[in-house]
Amino acid sequence: MEMKFKNQKWVFLKALFVTLIIFNVGIYMGYKLEASRADKINEIYLESEMMLLDQKLQSEAFNVVNLDCDAAIQANIDFANKIFEEALGTIHSYEKANRINEAIIFQHQRFDLLRTLFWINSIKIKEKCNSNYHNVVYFYDYLEPSAEQIGKQDFLSNLLGEIKANKGDNVMLIPIAGDNGLSSIDLLIKKYEIIELPTILIDEEFKITEVEGMGDIEQYL
Repeated sequence: MEMKFKNQKWVFLKALFVTLIIFNVGIYMGYKLEASRADKINEIYLESEMMLLDQKLQSEAFNVVNLDCDAAIQANIDFANKIFEEALGTIHSYEKANRINEAIIFQHQRFDLLRTLFWINSIKIKEKCNSNYHNVVYFYDYLEPSAEQIGKQDFLSNLLGEIKANKGDNVMLIPIAGDNGLSSIDLLIKKYEIIELPTILIDEEFKITEVEGMGDIEQYL
């Protein structure tokens, strides 16, 4: 009887030991995967930052020398397409797969600032070159959206994605979180009187909060 008890105890200890090993390995692998995703997002950010700095330098150079508007507009279009592809693909999928933690929020803030700089630069180029493309800025709730907001934002994101795909270079689609606690974005939200999320701002003039279909957006494009 005593031998049987010792055997059962040994089996239990082995099972506990194996369970602890699997648990710790799982935690380690989860940490490595999360770190890898954060590193990938950071890599995408750095590439985008370099493109924007190059484009912004072109824009600032307008004040000193006469530059080719066609080249500046094309660079602007290329960056807008990159933003669209990033939001639609890699960044969105990584964020969906990850828990929203401080590291991910920080990376998201960086992208929001980058996209805001692009938006401002896009306004300048449009005015300087008298271009006819449309700035479509999509302010949404990122940190704590309600169930209703999540459904509405998914619908709007898909709709805007279709419009961008259809309109192509005629639309600069710029998604920006409106609740990331960044003062520069808060000032712009106040300036354009964005009072609820999500809101679509077209050409710094038209605000849309309720959408039933593409026509509600496309009428301003």
